[in-house]
Amino acid sequence: MIRALATIAIATGLVAAPGQSATAASFDCSQAEAPDEIAVCDNADLSALDSEMGGLWYAYNLLPFLMGESGNRHDEAEAFLHQRSQCGSDVSCLTQAYQARITTLRQDLQSGIQELCHN
Repeated sequence: MIRALATIAIATGLVAAPGQSATAASFDCSQAEAPDEIAVCDNADLSALDSEMGGLWYAYNLLPFLMGESGNRHDEAEAFLHQRSQCGSDVSCLTQAYQARITTLRQDLQSGIQELCHN
């Protein structure tokens, strides 16, 4: 458990630093075809948000699943991807979607770590 918590702490420390610029999104930009994907790849701020979200998602997935949690995590990720696609190339919409998802992932990650520490 200590190793998992250390890995999570390191992962979130590397991705949660606001204001850092990233040069690549969490997906392969050479494969980007949809307007939302292209917008993320073409905009450094969106790409940084996408990379941060990807790092948080990775850390969150290191937490053990509670009953039914795996399905919830998948559903939430699918909902985000749907919301992002609905934004198309609208940078403001994409920024808001990413910020909301990042906030949720941070809260879920913090809650999960607290649960691990109390069990």
